[in-house]
Amino acid sequence: MSTAADTLECQRVCRSFGGLRAVTEFTTRIARGELVGLIGPNGAGKTTVFNLMTGVYRPTAGEIRLGSRRIDGALPAQINQAGVARTFQNIRLFGNLSVVDNVAVAFARHGGENLFHTILRTPRFFRRRDESEAQAMALLRTFQLDGKANLRAASLAYGDQRRLEIARALATRPRILLLDEPAAGMNPQEKAELMKLIRFIRDQFAVGILLIEHDMRLVMNVCERITVLDHGETIAVGTPQEIQANPRVIEAYLGEPA
Repeated sequence: MSTAADTLECQRVCRSFGGLRAVTEFTTRIARGELVGLIGPNGAGKTTVFNLMTGVYRPTAGEIRLGSRRIDGALPAQINQAGVARTFQNIRLFGNLSVVDNVAVAFARHGGENLFHTILRTPRFFRRRDESEAQAMALLRTFQLDGKANLRAASLAYGDQRRLEIARALATRPRILLLDEPAAGMNPQEKAELMKLIRFIRDQFAVGILLIEHDMRLVMNVCERITVLDHGETIAVGTPQEIQANPRVIEAYLGEPA
């Protein structure tokens, strides 16, 4: 069950770059267990919102909170440790590391290791390393990647790399997961599998998911609530059915009134 501590909330968040207002008074609320979409034409400000939520950018105005804790202004690593994880529009794996090491390094963040144990290779270091690898293998089995655990991450097929990046994000044990265009570059079969995977992740890992995606079929089929941005402004919020029928949304995508 979701609690207030599991809720990521943006309150009238703005971000300007010089004279350009990229995001204007953006407000949303994602609770644990919810599946929410964030859509809009190219350049609408969607990835900027993700960058604000994860500490890559600081808001020019407004607040971002995770539960009662204000996280705008915190470092990305601090926000991740607080319970917000993300994937990227352009996949950012550790390409030269193995598949299992990509996930194990995320689990290792929870081990409380310090430089002393790492440099001296103490028993505690090896114990924690083995624990992280075991946890990573269990997660890879969930994503059907355990058979490729020892391959270089860069050698995986594109769809497998996407799944690996999601698995690595989940290994940081988030309460809120931000997925930035996870279906980009996928074929129809991979997209159908991704729809099932997103629902599974929400249910199995009890996370709230905020999804940026251009594939409208995917968004309309998996999201319970959708926010639409256009030129940094929120032009609609509603259910998939309400969004599909909204004249302002149709105009933003087609360039003419409905």
